[in-house]
Amino acid sequence: MPFGLTNAPASFQNLVNDIFADFLDVLFVVYLDDIMVFSSSEEEHVKHVTSVLQRLGENNLFAKASKCVFDASSVEYLGYVFSSEGLKMDSSKVDQIVNWPQPKNIKALQSFLGFANFYHCFIKNHSEKITALTSLLKKDSPFIFNEEALSKLQVLKEAFTTAPILSHFNPSLPTIVETDASDYALGSVLSKVNDSGKHPISFDSCKLLPAELNYEIHDKEPLGIVWPLKCWRAFLLSLSNSFEVLTDHSSLHYRPGRLATLPDALSCWDNMYPERGVKFISNNPQSFHQIIKQDGIQESRFFSIEVEISSDLVDKIHRQVWQDKEYKEILKQLARGESVPDYYFEPQAKLLLYKDRVIIPSNEELQLNILQKHHDSPLAGNPAQEKTLKLIKKDFYWASMNQLIKDYGSSCQQCSRNKNIHHKKFGLLKPLSIPSVPWNSLSMDFITQLPL
Repeated sequence: MPFGLTNAPASFQNLVNDIFADFLDVLFVVYLDDIMVFSSSEEEHVKHVTSVLQRLGENNLFAKASKCVFDASSVEYLGYVFSSEGLKMDSSKVDQIVNWPQPKNIKALQSFLGFANFYHCFIKNHSEKITALTSLLKKDSPFIFNEEALSKLQVLKEAFTTAPILSHFNPSLPTIVETDASDYALGSVLSKVNDSGKHPISFDSCKLLPAELNYEIHDKEPLGIVWPLKCWRAFLLSLSNSFEVLTDHSSLHYRPGRLATLPDALSCWDNMYPERGVKFISNNPQSFHQIIKQDGIQESRFFSIEVEISSDLVDKIHRQVWQDKEYKEILKQLARGESVPDYYFEPQAKLLLYKDRVIIPSNEELQLNILQKHHDSPLAGNPAQEKTLKLIKKDFYWASMNQLIKDYGSSCQQCSRNKNIHHKKFGLLKPLSIPSVPWNSLSMDFITQLPL
């Protein structure tokens, strides 16, 4: 892939990811040609840097010495400054934000907000701070940068000058999620607790959707809890222990409705962390976990579509694969120890895999068997063609899969009965003129869409 083409950056990133697959997020991170090696000690760092340079040389890639920095405790990387203390903003970028001139039109305001949004994780309640500014971007409304907008602009700039250093996430330390909801936005803080106290890891916020603006406060507050739990799910699920959710609103003392009668945000919070202990703490006399208990929220129940391959079906797939000329040759190559790209034989299951998916040979009976398990299962619920294709492609592979699924869906009686009708309304009935003589005209009726 030559440089300059649209896909050149992505192709180069794929190349680097393949070369350093066993190093990624273990001893270094890479974005295109920017590499940052990290270590916990100087001795370990020397080994890591040596390994990276050797891997570059083995693949005819080279690092220019004048552009490299070695043995540094603080590094500027992709607009951030990384150090042992944590993560902070690039001071030159902060100066640009603070000295940004007052926007004169919508395009100038969009440029400022887009630039400032890069560091939104450092700013507490960022979405609430920019509400007055984003309201100026509405279509069919005049751009009037009034005193309120100017005041909010200054408040936002000041927030960048006082933003804290974000600590590195540590799954072994106690973790706290602080949440809050206002009339226009949701805000939250992810923090860790160590011997020196509580330190922020990241700030996050979002503007409420038009429908969410109509929520009562006792529904906005639970929404303010559920939303950050989704945002930081990857962090929270990696914790060694339970985490705490800190909320400070008295409206959580009472919430109308009960489980299965009021489908609000709080009714489904426990479905997100079934395997992780969550402790809710409130600054009010009644703690949040008591409220959940009173509302009768039960333990989460998950349903997943799992296709169970019986031993008979495995044997049948194995026999049919050996009868297929193309796959038989691939199996012979693998048996001789030769490498075949993207193919792998699982000896225990006796299955040939293509990109970690079980190969189903050109046998209509086998393919229909797999298709019916994914489509006709009561848990699957007769999904549409695209959903059925996604379910099958996750674990299986065969040629012309799309066409088979399309034909099967067209012939499925259950799908035909439940298919929504999207045609235009039928026209009004118009009586036919009375013929003057017999056999002058013949008429017949067509009855369609009868139940199968």
